[in-house]
Amino acid sequence: MPKDRDARKLRTVRHLRVRKKVSGSAQRPRLCVFRSLNFIYAQVIDDAQGRTLAYASSRDTAGENGARPKPKLAESAAVGKLVAERARAQGVTQVVFDRGGYKYHGRVKALADAAREGGLEF
Repeated sequence: MPKDRDARKLRTVRHLRVRKKVSGSAQRPRLCVFRSLNFIYAQVIDDAQGRTLAYASSRDTAGENGARPKPKLAESAAVGKLVAERARAQGVTQVVFDRGGYKYHGRVKALADAAREGGLEF
């Protein structure tokens, strides 16, 4: 089996393990992170109703024609601030962080720190 398929499967297993413990509610929705090779996505989800309250991605912060002028860490921080701004506009101040099976470092940590600076508590 190719190595990248193993990594994808292991991340899915880790994500399921995290999701057993982490659930979003109306009072504390879940801030879910998905990291691809080129982009990073964040959603604030109310699992009780199955609704996405706010979202942001590095595609939203990208330049013209989808060009990425910033380094990926700076882009992730911009996504964190943007999702925090959009969540606060919906009246959400407290969230539960779902790292999506990724290690809490690098782009995921940059997004989380920027979301905290943007006013979200977790």
